[in-house]
Amino acid sequence: MLARKRRIGIIGSSRPSAEGSRLAEAVGRLLGEAGAVLICGGLGGIMEAAARGAAGVGGLTVGLLPGADAADANPYIALPLPTGLSYARNILVVRASQALIAIEGGYGTLSEIAFALQLGVPLIGLHTAYQDPKIRRAGSPEEAVSLALTAAGEAT
Repeated sequence: MLARKRRIGIIGSSRPSAEGSRLAEAVGRLLGEAGAVLICGGLGGIMEAAARGAAGVGGLTVGLLPGADAADANPYIALPLPTGLSYARNILVVRASQALIAIEGGYGTLSEIAFALQLGVPLIGLHTAYQDPKIRRAGSPEEAVSLALTAAGEAT
């Protein structure tokens, strides 16, 4: 049987701080080096920074786009999947992921966090203000990726 790669979702701000972008790119690079598939919303900000990091080391990047045009994806998305669902696509990002890493974030990220918590998808917070006892906290990109990969290995 073919071994499947772990699917790690990256969620976060479309207008990140410089630190948030740096962290996201490092997370993406580490996921790519680990052979994980990076799942995200496919647009800018945290999503683009993480995809850039993963693509830079040959990692597979998947973008679940809110619109109906694959050309809307950031240039680091290898597999753009247009949904035409607007923000409703956020649930697809969560469902497609075996674990999620949240970096910074706005209302869209908050909706993804809520879906993850409701559905029991493991969630790691890195440089995010959202607080919930179910969100595992990471102090570095390395710790966030390690927690996510471990959680994804335990996920069904």
